[in-house]
Amino acid sequence: MQHLLSLFDVTPAETQELIDLSSRLKQEWKTRTLQPLLPGRVLIQIYEKPSLRTRVSFESAMIHLGGAGMFMTEKEAGLRGRESLQDVARVVSRFADVIVLRTFSQQMIETFAAASRCPVINGLSDDFHPCQALTDLLTMQEHCGPVKGKTLVYLGDGNNVAKSLAICCADLGVKFVLAAPKGYQLDRSFFEQVKQRNPRASLVIQPDPHKAVKNADVIYTDVWASMGQEEEAAERRRIFAPYQINRKLLASCPKTVKFMHCLPAKRGEEVTDELMDGKHSIVFDQAENRMHVARGLFARLLAR
Repeated sequence: MQHLLSLFDVTPAETQELIDLSSRLKQEWKTRTLQPLLPGRVLIQIYEKPSLRTRVSFESAMIHLGGAGMFMTEKEAGLRGRESLQDVARVVSRFADVIVLRTFSQQMIETFAAASRCPVINGLSDDFHPCQALTDLLTMQEHCGPVKGKTLVYLGDGNNVAKSLAICCADLGVKFVLAAPKGYQLDRSFFEQVKQRNPRASLVIQPDPHKAVKNADVIYTDVWASMGQEEEAAERRRIFAPYQINRKLLASCPKTVKFMHCLPAKRGEEVTDELMDGKHSIVFDQAENRMHVARGLFARLLAR
C-alpha cells in the first residue's frame, strides 16, 4: 500500500490487518506502552473542508508516535489555480513524510498522489471516506465481537461514507444494508464493483427503514445534507424524514443493536437526542477511534 485514496487501494486482507494494527496500538496507548515508532516524521494536512475529528485525530496520532504535524488550508497550499496541482504535490511532498488531503474532489486527491513523493491519505472527498469506514469497523469489532456474519444497516443518503462502509463491510464479511429512498441509493454499478472485489459480499438495498433494521447489529446514519449541499437541505429533510433514527425505529431493531454516527450530527434531524445519548449509542467511542486508526495507518505506511 503506497497511498490510501479509497479502500479499493488495499486488499481485503490488508483491511483486516489495518484494523488489527490500529486495535493493538490503541491498547498500547491505553496502557502507556506505546513506542515512538516515527521519531522526526512530519505530517502535513491540507484541507478544503473544515474539520474537527479528522484534523485533530491525525495530528494527535502522529504526535503519539513521536512525529509532528502541521496544517494548511487549500488557499495557503494553492491547490486551486496559483500553480499546478502537480507542482504543489512535488514541493509539499519533499517537506513531509505523509500528507492528508480533505477535499471535495476525489480526482484532486488522485492527481496529487500521482505526483507526490510520499504517501497520501484521503481524509475525505465527495466520493470516499476510507479512514471513517476503517474506524467504524474497528468500533463495531470492539462492541459486537467478531464482525463476520453480522449486519450493519446504513440509513440515509448513499454518500461517500456509505460507499466506503460498503467496501469495508464486504472486506470483513459484514452484511451491508442500505436503507435509502429512490434517487439517493448507491448505484448498482458501484455494488457490482464491490462484488467483483468480493464475490461473496452481502450488499442489500432496502428502501423500507423498518424492514431494513430488523436483523441489525449496528444501525448507522450521517447528516442528510453534506457540505456543498446546503441548498438542498430543506428538500432532503422532507425526503429523509422517515429514515430518522428515533425511538420508533429502535422498536424495529434487535434489543442489542448499537447506534453509530460519523459526526457531526444534526440532532433532531437524522437522529434524536434520545438515541444519540442513549444506551445503544457508541458514537463517541467511534469518534475516538479515528485517532487510533490514523495511528495504524501511519505505522503501516511509514514504519519501515
